[in-house]
Amino acid sequence: MLRIAQTVPDTEAEGPGRRYALWVQGCTIRCPGCCNPEMFAADKGRAVDPLALAKEVVAIPGLEGVSILGGEPGEQAEQVAVFAEEVRNAGLSVMLYSGYTLEQLKQRPGAARLLAAVDLLVDGRYEQGLPEIRRRWLGSTNQVMHFLTPRYSLADPRFHTANTVELRLSKEGVTINGWPAAADGLRWRR
Repeated sequence: MLRIAQTVPDTEAEGPGRRYALWVQGCTIRCPGCCNPEMFAADKGRAVDPLALAKEVVAIPGLEGVSILGGEPGEQAEQVAVFAEEVRNAGLSVMLYSGYTLEQLKQRPGAARLLAAVDLLVDGRYEQGLPEIRRRWLGSTNQVMHFLTPRYSLADPRFHTANTVELRLSKEGVTINGWPAAADGLRWRR
């Protein structure tokens, strides 16, 4: 089972094109200033069958791909790989965000399988004092984009537009996703 924190079924703030965004639950890296500290605890969120979730995702019309965030996807690499393989086999692209560097991620159990199903990896810890303002879909300047397949490249003009934040209202409340520095500015303080 894959432990997840939240999903957004249709977003343009978490990667190129219309995407399904999946935030996994659990992270031992715990970057200071992380925009998702509620996703640190591995025993929170909900458990889902990664194959069943993938079937739901591929049934959504018009998606270009999925973005997998966290929490830390590398800490559930085997289960994330099952999900990523299924959506990629159905023709969707896969973008993965990890606080681990590519080399660190390669050392994690199941990571080789996961990386084989990823088109674009954004790696590196989030550094609160180094906000990224030039490269889209990155939180801090130390993070690196690894184009693992030819599906995407830096020549794509979508990688050179402004970062965005999305607000969603539902009966459960308000969901904010997108660029961390801007999203943090929108959070309500008590």
